[in-house]
Amino acid sequence: MTRREPSNGKNRMQRGKLKGRDECKLCEHNVTLTYKQPDELKRFINKLGKILPRRASRLCAKHQRQLARQVKRARKMALLPYEVEQ
Repeated sequence: MTRREPSNGKNRMQRGKLKGRDECKLCEHNVTLTYKQPDELKRFINKLGKILPRRASRLCAKHQRQLARQVKRARKMALLPYEVEQ
């Protein structure tokens, strides 16, 4: 068996980074999400009615938290379904 040389940690850091990551779409256009606009919120919900994760929605952490909060409010107000009928 050959022995691997220890890495300096630089490669590990570079592997984890996403290259060419764009800025959050909501940050770019200075948009605020609200539960009163369920059509806008539907863009970030999959076909089963689940909220998309950050890597799929391409939102920053701040706006992902805001999205989750507003989707939950819209569900309570019956503007969005909890589950999608199949």
